[in-house]
Amino acid sequence: MIKNTDRKVNRLKRHRRVRVKTSGTAERPRLAVFRSLNHLYAQVIDDQGGRTLASASTVALNKKKGNGMEEATSVGKAIADKAKAAGVKQVVFDRGGFLYHGRIKALADAAREAGLEF
Repeated sequence: MIKNTDRKVNRLKRHRRVRVKTSGTAERPRLAVFRSLNHLYAQVIDDQGGRTLASASTVALNKKKGNGMEEATSVGKAIADKAKAAGVKQVVFDRGGFLYHGRIKALADAAREAGLEF
């Protein structure tokens, strides 16, 4: 019998495996994405300095209208604008163990279109 927590545990294993190799610097911070059932969160993180440079989410944007893809696009544009305002042009994309598909891909594409390079 498969438990509900197996999916979460497997995602955390994938995330840990990726995070061993991926780290954000001041010149090229990490764009970390988290997807919950209802919301989407994105942060631009300088791992060496231990600080968050920019963040955006569907909660902060009060965007719970429309479908998830439209929300992901608006979060991607918002995080790109905030990152550029903080002086960041290039980032390392951290999908957080989630598949690069659906809302995660929509966020990444919107951030690229808004001017972030990764």
